[in-house]
Amino acid sequence: MGFKTFRQRTPPPDVPVRAPQVRPIARQPQWTLTEYICAAGPHDRPFEERHDRVSMALVTAGTFRYRTTTGEALLYPGAFLLGNAGTCYECGHEHSRGDRCLALHIDREWFAEMAAGSSASTRCEFRTAMLPASPNLALSALILQGASSQNARVASEEAIIAVIESVVRVVATNHRPARRPRPAATRRMAAALDFIDEHFRGDISLDELSAHVAMSKYHFLRTFTHVTGMTPHQYVLCRRLQAAAQALRNSRSPVARVALDQGFNDLSTFNQAFRRVMGVTPSRYRSAP
Repeated sequence: MGFKTFRQRTPPPDVPVRAPQVRPIARQPQWTLTEYICAAGPHDRPFEERHDRVSMALVTAGTFRYRTTTGEALLYPGAFLLGNAGTCYECGHEHSRGDRCLALHIDREWFAEMAAGSSASTRCEFRTAMLPASPNLALSALILQGASSQNARVASEEAIIAVIESVVRVVATNHRPARRPRPAATRRMAAALDFIDEHFRGDISLDELSAHVAMSKYHFLRTFTHVTGMTPHQYVLCRRLQAAAQALRNSRSPVARVALDQGFNDLSTFNQAFRRVMGVTPSRYRSAP
């Protein structure tokens, strides 16, 4: 692969690689949508693979370290893994256990055509290893998660194209490759992300988060933002909105009940945040086909 050896402690070579489970969801000549379910942990060897096609994968659960030719990053729910066709990559769980991803694998030529059309750029390769979770990608994340549901109809090809175009546009405005996080930062931020995912519906304070990973508030805030690409508050808000959107589609609970269940203190705040990110009101989002 040409990668330098990690400083982190890794299992000996005789420890087998724990391959992820693979669940095909949809297939077209130019692309496939697949769910990967990984149960690897700190005692499993990192696995090395090759991106045969252009890859963009939404992390839906868990955290893991991802390294490829464009950089190294800590992946977490809501973030997108990016991979160029023909490049090698490595995933590891030195500081966590298990993850789930929804991966779009796209033909190189088709992706190049779409990249040129949606970003007005002739570049058709990623220059960064990941995109952080953000409001700009919230709808794309929901489309992919909706397509993965056993009870939902597979997303139409137009919707998949919209997801790809959305990711391409965000990539085009993000010119800075992700910097490689230090091992200590990766370990602590993985613990912080896991804590948030378990408690994001509650009132999480910066004091509580920084104490959980034994860091000062200032150093934690800087490190979290550097590693994830967003502040803790922004990440919590994204997780709440994502969970609320899924609850609106999958339940008949009143909008006010959904807002309270996902950690919003009042309906007005929820409505404003939801409309700003999703582009429609919660009620209209629920009734949309």
